[in-house]
Amino acid sequence: MSLFSWLFGSKPKSDPEPVDHHDYRIYVEPQSEQGGYRVAARIEKDIGGVTKTHQMIRADKCQSMEEAEETSLLKAKMLIDQQGESIFG
Repeated sequence: MSLFSWLFGSKPKSDPEPVDHHDYRIYVEPQSEQGGYRVAARIEKDIGGVTKTHQMIRADKCQSMEEAEETSLLKAKMLIDQQGESIFG
């Protein structure tokens, strides 16, 4: 922990809990931007003993964090259903 974190009480950011979808793990990670939150998520799947990762970032912006989280999860599921493992290549 850095001195500033200790002094000002900030905590390190932890990974969100993953949502399982067809053997994929979806980590909903909207990005704060001016005027709202950008739709984003990290998608992971273990293939052949190796964890593959795809960072999904969309142009969509939402006004609230809750809406951005819901939209990010929906878009990540759609991406998995439409493209499957090809998202890693």
